[in-house]
Amino acid sequence: MELFKNTNYDFLGKKWPFIGLSLLLTAAGLVSLAVNGGPRYGIDFRGGALMYLKFADKPPVDKIRATVGSKLPIDVQEVTSSPNEIIIGTEVKSDQALNAARKQMVESLEATFNVSGGKLDINNTGASALADRLRDPLQKASVALSEQQLQDLAKAITGYRDTPPRSGLIRNLDELSAVSGVTPQILNVLKQETYPAPFTVRQTEIVGPKIGADLRRQAVWAVLYALGGMLVYIAFRFEWIYGLAAVIAVFHDTIITLGLFSLFHKEISLTVVAALLTLVGYSMNDTIVVFDRIRENLKLSKRESLTEIVNRSVNQTLSRTILTSGLTFLTAISLFLFGGQVLNGFSFALVVGIIVGTYSSVFIASPIVIFWHNFVDGRRKRPAPVKVDEPVRKSTAKVK
Repeated sequence: MELFKNTNYDFLGKKWPFIGLSLLLTAAGLVSLAVNGGPRYGIDFRGGALMYLKFADKPPVDKIRATVGSKLPIDVQEVTSSPNEIIIGTEVKSDQALNAARKQMVESLEATFNVSGGKLDINNTGASALADRLRDPLQKASVALSEQQLQDLAKAITGYRDTPPRSGLIRNLDELSAVSGVTPQILNVLKQETYPAPFTVRQTEIVGPKIGADLRRQAVWAVLYALGGMLVYIAFRFEWIYGLAAVIAVFHDTIITLGLFSLFHKEISLTVVAALLTLVGYSMNDTIVVFDRIRENLKLSKRESLTEIVNRSVNQTLSRTILTSGLTFLTAISLFLFGGQVLNGFSFALVVGIIVGTYSSVFIASPIVIFWHNFVDGRRKRPAPVKVDEPVRKSTAKVK
């Protein structure tokens, strides 16, 4: 399928505005990275605990920062895709402090939102703990349940709580009357022994500092290995200058993407590294398609200048570029807008990388090849310096 036929746009004639934009974005990103002391790594790389919470109403972010932050340094982030969800993160310096940090966060939240002291929080407990809490009170209330029936009852209650639309959050204990096996007597005991906190801990991520450092080092090597392998492949298939131009273009894409992450104060996580590796392959593939068409046209048109051949090659691959990049961009922008906080960094890297990677294949990689060939041709045509023989000096000495 061809969207554009017989186009003849002068892409290389407009390369300087794009090169200037790239230099500006690269400089701004590098300055931002220098000012911020490097990329802002996520919990995956720096080590720490990350807790995802969902609230029944709008979460009191300032109150959470004041109470939980008084015990340990935290970073509270609101989830833009859901107004009632937040992420609490804290960095720790040792593996021993991880579980302690998680425990402190949970205890601080429970102390802040516990409106019924001494009761069990039904929104943040497991089936086993719920059964243990109800065992004696049910016996005192003359509710005859075997141990198996008690365990089944607790599992039914927590299962009801965790299924949509509740998704882990019971707002009122009267809702439990809809659970199979919950009689009015059992519901009365539940009201005496439990209470529904206005929040639930949906997920907790814990990464040790040593593991985070190892992951960070492995991520850097993964990117470098990918670039090195592609350089060798392109140099073998084309010429070494093509491989160098492609790798420079990919470095250009990666640096600009990392710089924009720093400018927008976004975290670098494992999912972002996965996106960067995806972009390395995506940008390289786009560059190879253009280079392959240049090689074919060089064999067919030996009288044209290299600039004209490159322009024609880009025009011939324009439909393919628009189709692949455009459709991928639509998918990435959909993930960015509707994918939620967890996929925000991944989708942001894809959106930026697709835009930058597409124009770098045309306005960065191709001009590098042309600049090099012009430089080499200029040296070949340069005339060799002419050696001027010194005139023979006549002797003025008199012969005696």
